[in-house]
Amino acid sequence: MREDGMNVEKIREDFPILDEGIIYMDSAATSLTPEPVVASIQSYYRDYNANVERGVHRLSQIASQLYEDAHIKVADFINAKEEEIIFTKNATEGINLVASGLVWEKKDKIVTSILEHHSNLMPWLRVNKRFGVDLEIVKPKNGVLLSEDFEKVIDDSTKLVALTHVSNVLGSITPIKEIAKICEDNNALLLVDGAQSVPHLPVDVKELGCDFLAFSGHKMLGPTGTGVLFMKKSLLEEICPLVIGGGTIDDVSREDYKLKENYERFEAGTPNIAGGIALGKAVEYLENIGMNDIRKHEEKLTKKFVLGLEENENVEVYHPDLEQRIGVISFNVESLNPHDVALMLDNFSNIMVRSGYHCCIPLMKELGVKGAVRASLYLYNTEDEVETLLITIEDIARSLV
Repeated sequence: MREDGMNVEKIREDFPILDEGIIYMDSAATSLTPEPVVASIQSYYRDYNANVERGVHRLSQIASQLYEDAHIKVADFINAKEEEIIFTKNATEGINLVASGLVWEKKDKIVTSILEHHSNLMPWLRVNKRFGVDLEIVKPKNGVLLSEDFEKVIDDSTKLVALTHVSNVLGSITPIKEIAKICEDNNALLLVDGAQSVPHLPVDVKELGCDFLAFSGHKMLGPTGTGVLFMKKSLLEEICPLVIGGGTIDDVSREDYKLKENYERFEAGTPNIAGGIALGKAVEYLENIGMNDIRKHEEKLTKKFVLGLEENENVEVYHPDLEQRIGVISFNVESLNPHDVALMLDNFSNIMVRSGYHCCIPLMKELGVKGAVRASLYLYNTEDEVETLLITIEDIARSLV
């Protein structure tokens, strides 16, 4: 089962849950976790369970080195510097760290879009309510955000532009590089929600031109409770940490304190050590396969699925365009509640998909629907699984006749 340069059959051996006949197509919510990543968590608790950066004994030194190595692996993965990689609980925390850490004035403007996950919309709505800043929300054209629409709204009053790199509902890819140039011309900061892009695309923060990039470990084969905020080095001392305390300071007195100069200033207290190390192992796993090969594999599956859905007159696909997208496909089967469709896919064929609003209520209102079924594809999915999904959807649609 070698597809597009990838040995999918070999890859699937690292995911024993697939041996149970499950077809897992909910990776946009949470991906499965391969055995090497699980083993790295077990190894921490079994072999060197100690705190990091707080001891000189052997176990602490081992844990500290591996935790630091994980930062380096993630930095290399997105072409950043080690000191620019802040470990968080998830992308949501990273975005909130920026929203809470910037100094806001009423004259400021924030630009975002209707495609955003609630985690990249609600923090800016709160800033809008608390500080009275202007909030501009851009709409897509045919499911895609266009750079020319941002040229119209980004100006010298814009403090921050916050955008998804890939829509978690439509799968469409935002032209971040072009928008970054507009931001640069207007001295605006650019935050990118990479939760759906980093697991599926080769991502280079220098090439993108962003100031911040937030993403989650659990969507890229890592454990839950892990995430990353890339913050450009020049901004590290400009953003006020969300939490301070142990591990964040160089010096402290009765009157004042001095925070550390690198990512540690944002990682207060004992971190999720096992999770951070496991996230590094997940990055290593993805790199060993190759992000370009993963991308090609998913493109092939996405094309097969979208074209197959379009042949079914009882199915509406949201953003069926095959260009500039990833394997996140949302659809509805005529007159059926999306939750019912998801349950039928599970009951009939052991297919796991998501249904509902997908944390994008404003977008759903824009689409005029009360939810959708979403299938999301990843490196462990196969053409046979896509075929099974299409056949099952056809059977469900046929039951309406």
